[in-house]
Amino acid sequence: MLKPTFIIAEISANHGQNYNTAIKLIKKAKESGANAVKFQAYTPDTMTINKNTKYFKIKHPRWGGQTLYQLYQKASTPWEWFKSLKKYSEELGLIFFSTAFDKTSVDFLESLHVPMHKIASFELGDLDLIEYIGKTKKPLIISTGMSTFEEVKAAVRTAKKAGARRITLLKCSSSYPADPQYMNLKTIRHMIQYFKLPVGLSDHTIGISSSIAAVSLGATVIEKHFTLSRKHKTPDSFFSMEPDEFRSLVNHIRVVEKSLGKVSYGITPEERKNLVFKRSLFVVRDMGKGETFTRENIKSIRPNHGLPPAEITNILGKCATKNIITGTPLNWKMVE
Repeated sequence: MLKPTFIIAEISANHGQNYNTAIKLIKKAKESGANAVKFQAYTPDTMTINKNTKYFKIKHPRWGGQTLYQLYQKASTPWEWFKSLKKYSEELGLIFFSTAFDKTSVDFLESLHVPMHKIASFELGDLDLIEYIGKTKKPLIISTGMSTFEEVKAAVRTAKKAGARRITLLKCSSSYPADPQYMNLKTIRHMIQYFKLPVGLSDHTIGISSSIAAVSLGATVIEKHFTLSRKHKTPDSFFSMEPDEFRSLVNHIRVVEKSLGKVSYGITPEERKNLVFKRSLFVVRDMGKGETFTRENIKSIRPNHGLPPAEITNILGKCATKNIITGTPLNWKMVE
């Protein structure tokens, strides 16, 4: 899961509660290069209560004008789909897993033998739920949007104590869509250094730039919402990636992985053929035997057939051992 970058296509509500669309999304995610598909296991009643008071009304440019309960009615994935969606995903070679939002969804997902679990940013503070998931002793991904450093530490501590086998933290800005100026991706390096855990990015920005930057900063997991088309008006489609965009994201990440390489100085095999274009010391004015080398008759120029430029201070003031014509690369046999 750590190498290469583990790339998750977050299906979320983008199936529009149409089973065939969910199947198409899984297929397209595979074709687009995803390593995993992730769904969300909840019902409106496991998320909230059906109330129309001011506390439950949503204020959001896209989701406003309805209650939380109404939103989750539209966005939830029918639980009777999960078994066959998991089977289809695994037949394609994709890892299938889901975000759990309460203990009943954990139990449900465990009955399906999912290989790992996910905690959403909004549930990071639910330490009771994190403890319950940790007791499954399965890998756990935790999104950290909106959470303080102390809250993240508490979540990690709780998951470890409960027995979570491997914990991955995701830097996240829980805005939909997220504004790049508030991503604060440098936090990824701090999280890696402090927690000594794999760290990734749950990316709600439009485009691929933030995800690419995150990988260059050490992110080993990238999660992006995935839709067949933003023209499909599902609750999450407006900030989700279409298949061609997702494929571009995957391709760019794979290039970044190759480019990051390792700490290395000196000549790469590819550069060896270009060594000739480095500078070296040449005689640039005809010289007679016994004549003194000066900055007027030797010079550092391209190509690389003479002594290294750094040797010039060891040569100046010494004498030529023979006649040398202009354009001759300098070597030690020519120096007295």
